[in-house]
Amino acid sequence: MRSLALSSAIAVAAAALPASQAHAQQARAGERADFVLVDKSDRKLWVYQGGRVIRSYSGLQYGDRPMGHKRFQGDERTPEGRYTITYGNEQSSFYLSLHIDYPNARDRAYARARGRSPGGLIFIHGQPNGLPFDERVPGDWTDGCIALSNAEIAELWSLVPDGTPIEIRP
Repeated sequence: MRSLALSSAIAVAAAALPASQAHAQQARAGERADFVLVDKSDRKLWVYQGGRVIRSYSGLQYGDRPMGHKRFQGDERTPEGRYTITYGNEQSSFYLSLHIDYPNARDRAYARARGRSPGGLIFIHGQPNGLPFDERVPGDWTDGCIALSNAEIAELWSLVPDGTPIEIRP
């Protein structure tokens, strides 16, 4: 099912871009991420294969309170640490999304010790559905997710298989 959604996402992204940019939005043959790195302070995301950067994205958008590690539900922070991208969701409220397996055991224990919920449902995703394909919501606006442009998430979706490790650095 993910391959069908991938094909559809690439087709939509390619149709929305000038011909010169459409080809760049598709994964080249043999390209598959084996690691994703996010640097929150630099607002950059790098996609690695075999220790080599194969893509990078800048201008990431986060929650309304982007500094610091996510601790509790509703704190509008983006997690920091090592996680896994567990699945892609083409039925998202945003243009495609990749689920990050926050909270981990340490996150749950921290929140539980303080009588709180750690929250969850953290994704890398595109812009809200209903927004024109090439527009972006200004500033930081998610509830703790990582947002990219729709064209960027379509490309990332094509590169990142389920089970890919991700590290999110402060």
